[in-house]
Amino acid sequence: MTARPLLGAIAVVVHEGHVLLARRVKEPDAGLWGFPGGHVELGETALAAAARELLEETGVTAQPVAYLTNIDVILPGPDGATAVHYLLAAVLCRYEAGVPSPDDDVSDAAWIPVETVLSGDLPMSAQVDDVVTLATDRLGSGPERDRTGTKAPGLA
Repeated sequence: MTARPLLGAIAVVVHEGHVLLARRVKEPDAGLWGFPGGHVELGETALAAAARELLEETGVTAQPVAYLTNIDVILPGPDGATAVHYLLAAVLCRYEAGVPSPDDDVSDAAWIPVETVLSGDLPMSAQVDDVVTLATDRLGSGPERDRTGTKAPGLA
């Protein structure tokens, strides 16, 4: 069998000036904050996988809206050759409901102020700040405004 990149999806949820991040338990990036996400199952779209993984890892539901970008994560093995190659589809999602609560592959899940993410003061996976910038730009003039008049539970 020929080694191939593995497809994953990450959920990018920006709401009321905050972004929903999760602290990874497993490698790669154990202990770092990043977007909830995981493997895309056979026959599943990356949009659907992002929403499913978001719910599994944080208990938050969100509607996938659009693809933002793709991220290559290429990890070398002990011999220097590529051991693992992930292609992550970053999916912009609109918050619907739920209080962030860690489950599955994360030790923590929380609404983090966009400014904190962009300042680099948080131990994060590579490119999290770049993807947050893409998301806020896509949403227009900064973080998404709550259009329902309700505040997301658990928002710091």
